Parts: sequence; C-alpha cells; structure tokens
Amino acid sequence: MLPFTVDFRPGDPVYEQVMFAVKKAVATGHLAVGGRFPSVRLLSQGLRINPNTAHKVVAALTAEGVLTVHPGIGTVVAPPAAGSSEDRTALLDDELERLVVEARRLGVDEDKVIAAVRKHWRKFPKKP
Repeated sequence: MLPFTVDFRPGDPVYEQVMFAVKKAVATGHLAVGGRFPSVRLLSQGLRINPNTAHKVVAALTAEGVLTVHPGIGTVVAPPAAGSSEDRTALLDDELERLVVEARRLGVDEDKVIAAVRKHWRKFPKKP
C-alpha cells in the first residue's frame, strides 16, 4: 500500500497529478524525511499507471530535490532545501506568479486570494 493517494482527474497529465500527491504527502507528514519511497514497480502497480510514467515521476521528484537516491538503500524523501528562508521562498516565484495571473484572469481580488491561501495553509500541520 502506498503512503499517499491520487484522485486522478481527466485532462491533467497523470505524472503531474502523482507529483502533486507526493509533494502533498511530504507537506502533511504522510511521507517523512528520510522515509523510503516506493520503487517504480510498486508505484506503477499501486496507482495502476504505466511503469514509464512512474519512472518519470521518480526522476522528476529527484531532480526537484523532493526525493534522493541512496545506493544500496533506495529512494528516500529528501530533507527540505538548504539555504535561507528568502532563498527557499524564491523557489515559489513561478508558482506564485501563475496564481496571481490566474486570479486576475478570473477577476478574483487580492483579499480573496490571500484568504484562500490562508485556508489551504491551515490544512497542513506545522512541521516540528
């Protein structure tokens, strides 16, 4: 059994949906730093996705620094990125810009966007 679930939505790439589910599991603590990540085979079988897609997910998450590979141990959840708080926040610039662009396109005002971000922020427990 996988330590996370994916509610597949039609129209969105499967690998992006799986990547989001993994990142969410890390953020909520369902996947702990240093914890073993399922193999490509287990990921493929558990989610009933193509093994090539599962491999693409693991490769992308490794490239992003969410996962790390240890020879003889396997793939594990990586610790958060090193650097200052400002450096880590800068990593979100592209996603934040997309959010602002989409909110403006939809005519959602700044206060409502901030309230929505707070609502989602509070869904996740604080990390120790």
